Amino acid sequence: MKLVWSPEIASKAYIDTVKSCELFKHSGVAELIAAMAGGWNAKMIVETWSHGGVVTTSVGLAIAARHTCGRHVCIVPDERSKLEYTKAMRDAGVTSAEVIVGGAEDAAAALQEVDFLVVDCRRRDFGKVLRFAKMGQRGAVLVCKNVNQRSVSGFRWHGVLDRGTRVVRSVYLPVGKGLDIAYIGSTGGVVSSRKGPSRWIKHFDEKSGEEHLIRG
Repeated sequence: MKLVWSPEIASKAYIDTVKSCELFKHSGVAELIAAMAGGWNAKMIVETWSHGGVVTTSVGLAIAARHTCGRHVCIVPDERSKLEYTKAMRDAGVTSAEVIVGGAEDAAAALQEVDFLVVDCRRRDFGKVLRFAKMGQRGAVLVCKNVNQRSVSGFRWHGVLDRGTRVVRSVYLPVGKGLDIAYIGSTGGVVSSRKGPSRWIKHFDEKSGEEHLIRG
């Protein structure tokens, strides 16, 4: 099996996130990520968050998880971040994710069958989360946000992922403060040589006035 795109769920997650994030100034990225998580029908959605961050992406992921009937987990480094995160999510009017407190390596390694993962590049340990997260057999979508503020230089997907991980395709999008997105191939089964119809997400960045088309 592999991740299968659902345009209906993508649309619902996108629209609901737009409505929920109207009061936030940092919208745009959240709607796009929510549409992707919903569209790929992610059942295990994981994100990282820490003190001082905004929760717009978290709101979008919570909405996507609701539409896919999936599990939404947030990894935070300490109790302070946990309290701040849960309060911010409650204030936003959405159900908070299941919060795991701990180091990136131990927390990520404890999670199984991850099929949608969002990490914040401003955290020094974002690479460890990518390396130790256990991807699902259906494949996975990995998203690095705030790429332009990355704490390390010379980033390469193959340099941070576990050896043997198959990156089918990756793309950088100049949305928000930069997004790096990678699609990880499914494991096992027979790989078909036939290509299905292209799937596209259309995203309009109100800040830059640019329209981005992303092929799934």
